[in-house]
Amino acid sequence: MRLSSFHSLPLSLLLLLDTQSTWVWAKQPVCRLAQHQAVFNAGAGGGGTTTTSSSSPAATSSTIQKFDYTKDIIRGVNLGGWFVLEPWITPSIFEGTGNNKIVDEYTMGQMMDRTEMQGILNAHWQEWITEDDFKEMSDAGLNHVRIPLGYWSVPLTSNDTKTSTSVDPYLPGAWPYFLKALNMAHAHNLHTIVDIHGAPGSQNGFDNSGQRTNNPTWASANSDDNVQRTLDTIQFVVENAGGLIDVMELLNEPAGFNGNVWSNAIRQFWKDGYGVVRKAVGNGMQVMIGDAFLGVNNWQDFLTPPDARGVLMDYHEYQIFSNLELSRSFSEHISFSCSNLTSLQSFNSQNIRTVIGEWSNAPTDCAKWLNGYGVGARWEGKWYQDNQVHGSCDNMTGPYVNYSQEYRDFLRQYWEAQVTLGERIAGWVYWTWKTEEADEWSYQKGLEGGWIPRNPDDRKYPNVCS
Repeated sequence: MRLSSFHSLPLSLLLLLDTQSTWVWAKQPVCRLAQHQAVFNAGAGGGGTTTTSSSSPAATSSTIQKFDYTKDIIRGVNLGGWFVLEPWITPSIFEGTGNNKIVDEYTMGQMMDRTEMQGILNAHWQEWITEDDFKEMSDAGLNHVRIPLGYWSVPLTSNDTKTSTSVDPYLPGAWPYFLKALNMAHAHNLHTIVDIHGAPGSQNGFDNSGQRTNNPTWASANSDDNVQRTLDTIQFVVENAGGLIDVMELLNEPAGFNGNVWSNAIRQFWKDGYGVVRKAVGNGMQVMIGDAFLGVNNWQDFLTPPDARGVLMDYHEYQIFSNLELSRSFSEHISFSCSNLTSLQSFNSQNIRTVIGEWSNAPTDCAKWLNGYGVGARWEGKWYQDNQVHGSCDNMTGPYVNYSQEYRDFLRQYWEAQVTLGERIAGWVYWTWKTEEADEWSYQKGLEGGWIPRNPDDRKYPNVCS
């Protein structure tokens, strides 16, 4: 974020952020406090080097219950759609633009009035996830939150990188809210996984990277600056918020399927990113990598001891983005999840601890705009040129009050199957905490509707994967 960006924030917001600040610095030895304090003083949050008086109620890293990543089980939820917009999570934001060419946060920045967009984003960052949400997560027996973050929200200066510091066309400004989120999480005994969800050039071309494109360039030939800027972004995050981060996930879902140039770049990036974190903050923080859509078995003997320590593998499982998967019956979805147990347990025990870092209860792609803004559902044969019809989306998404009892029973059984899978390795992180309309994806609505128990130990189907 460039210094000039802070001055675009209204004075009322700056004062609000200042008076409501609960942020702390828990990594005193290495953080570049003096360097970035001037940036923070210039406006709302700059380098994030805020301090708190001893009388402040803010959390510190010492107040949260200890977690042993060598044996304890992660039970978490993703805070999707907060700092990286996704049309299907908050369709009202995109529909409210009145422009069907605005399909992601990138095109929003290109096509929307900047002042209007800043107001929408400020309100969203303030209201989408609040302290009440963190309390509810903790009360539901969760012990982790995963916070997706776009590179454009990290206020790099020319002192932090030799690459560009421009975030155009994105709008910056989320950093102060991100710091507040870390503190609220720890205040409610929730450990934090921070993941770089959107990288320069887009690491996969999905709208959840910030930019929906058929030509992602993060790891393309002659794009070394994108990779280096991502490494510099990670360094800034861990140096300036590291005391409140338990796990730093280097990058979400990079496109390993894009050929050897990309897969080789990702492999080197994991190594370099691990080195950046260890050099910046030592061994206290866990480092998370992903399978890059290649499957965990493509990462045998990679970043394992004694060459590396404290590394976690992030494995994602969805069964809805192909006709083959959508053709499965409810029971077949459950059986497929359970069938992954042997291979994941083997990798988890022989390589590095493995977490199912994204998964959901959804058996269809019916959630509006899930496949992209303006794109229909495969389930109904409305996805691009697809014409295979699996069924109607009526009462498969939307308000849960319209769900049949059979569907709710399945959602409970499916939740238990995937939790069983996660708890036999290193844990699970559900996607996502809340949505505006798609209740089948919402952990919060699952708690309310009864297909997700308020105590994760409560099981109606204890032998679901037996």
